[in-house]
Amino acid sequence: MKAFDPNYKLLDEMYQDNYYPAFLVDKVKHELQKVIDLLEGGETDAEVVQETLDEAVCGINDLQEEFDENDSEIETVARECIAENVAYILAWFNIPIDTEEAIRERDW
Repeated sequence: MKAFDPNYKLLDEMYQDNYYPAFLVDKVKHELQKVIDLLEGGETDAEVVQETLDEAVCGINDLQEEFDENDSEIETVARECIAENVAYILAWFNIPIDTEEAIRERDW
């Protein structure tokens, strides 16, 4: 089993931008952490990983209204940041899923 990169700061770009409330970025991070936890547990089956990614992305989708209520939104910078983080996670664990496929359930 392999641990996730301890030097990688998840969603750092969003945390650095005051447009995104930190408590909401924490919620996005929590969804990505579910994928990391699965992979750290040794899961390598791409279908299982994709199912967990779909669940995480749907969890992020569900946060959109809360972002709106806090004068923010999951827009270009956030979309790119989330996608880059997913790509990094998959590369770190050598999971051969294309980033666009990995976040296929997004509606942001």
